[in-house]
Amino acid sequence: MENDNNYGDSWDSWVDEALAKLHSLKLLRSLRPINLSPQPYKNCEDDYQVFDEMQPWDRSSVEISISEPTFHKWLLDIPSAGDEDIWSNGVADNKEDNGRFKKLLLFSGNDYLGLSSHPTIARAVTKAAQEHGMGPRGSALICGYTNYHRLLESSLADLKKKEDCLLCPTGFAANMAVMVALGNIVSLLAADAKPMKEDRIAIFSDALNHASIIDGIRLAERQHTVDVYVYRHCDMSHLSSLLSSCELKKKVVVTDSLFSMDGDFAPMIELVNLRKRHGFLLVIDDAHGTFVCGKHGGGVAEEFNCDRQVDICIGTLSKAAGCHGGFIACSKKWKQLVQSRGRSFIFSTSAPVPIVAAAHAAVIVGKKEGWRRKAIWNRVQEFRALTGIPITSPIISLIVGSEEKALKASRFPLSLSQNEFSLAHAQTLCGCCNSY
Repeated sequence: MENDNNYGDSWDSWVDEALAKLHSLKLLRSLRPINLSPQPYKNCEDDYQVFDEMQPWDRSSVEISISEPTFHKWLLDIPSAGDEDIWSNGVADNKEDNGRFKKLLLFSGNDYLGLSSHPTIARAVTKAAQEHGMGPRGSALICGYTNYHRLLESSLADLKKKEDCLLCPTGFAANMAVMVALGNIVSLLAADAKPMKEDRIAIFSDALNHASIIDGIRLAERQHTVDVYVYRHCDMSHLSSLLSSCELKKKVVVTDSLFSMDGDFAPMIELVNLRKRHGFLLVIDDAHGTFVCGKHGGGVAEEFNCDRQVDICIGTLSKAAGCHGGFIACSKKWKQLVQSRGRSFIFSTSAPVPIVAAAHAAVIVGKKEGWRRKAIWNRVQEFRALTGIPITSPIISLIVGSEEKALKASRFPLSLSQNEFSLAHAQTLCGCCNSY
């Protein structure tokens, strides 16, 4: 589905001009999928086994073991390179360990739906690995793009109600690619070697945006083609004021949709209203909302019924999908621009075929097993009722004071027996329990 063009024809025309310039310079890059046989499942969603309730293997996504020496070094905040435990044939080489382990529940992961341990996804990755190994190894523009990658892109585009999608090696790389491509537009459109001040792009970024957005903007700034305005966290009055006082024509607003540290949502409806008024390009990072929010797992934009008003949706496959990788859901024009100018995409090896096959299975399972989303939000409501803490998402921010106090508090892991904490609670609250 194409985006709502309430932001006018300006951005469409600017992207068209940039693509035309790339074509004239012979710098327009193409993706040409290599066909791997046997083909991945395309229209046979019934071939993917799904469940209608929690299964015993669900708990494996949150149950972990850690050696006693490592555990105590963690509590004492002793620096570590991660080399305390070295195993050979199931026996500890480090005599200090003596096979002593502490069982813990993991509350700091991002596997919101528990899909990392889902047998359907495990079968998908196993089948692809047996048939194709890791697949062609190279960047997507050279030889790393296959029919498996294309199928996953199509399924993600459908999920996000966008015209197309571009897979990236990580969510971090996806944000970097979009920001750098934005900065390139001005250079491509400039008649002279040095763009005029009035031709620059104004990027408006939430103060608490993810590091990948911040780093991407910094790279774009180095091109001297963008001006950056940071607005107070979720403060739409401040953003509106900055937009009104900005004289640049090309405006972009970028924000996390569900903030990974505070656990609060971007004010999507207010952002959409501001977009109508100011004609900016709206870019969201939906890393923590994808598969968690919305009736079909389409994310925060689906939850707030504004899919078409979001111009570019960036996401990850390493959180609720339980796999690995990132993606950019957008129009075909934007995809072609990013794949031609987004350096973190261009110069990265594409995801291995088994990982892509697993992610495609996760998209199907994530959509069909809607009870997992309901379970998450039921646990959120229960936690709020039991504690009185006004949380609004599975991301729970516990404010304890200074950075020193927060680090000290983080060194006291939670150790609970299976009887002390239910599977439903553990499964739901494993997503990003952060401390400040």
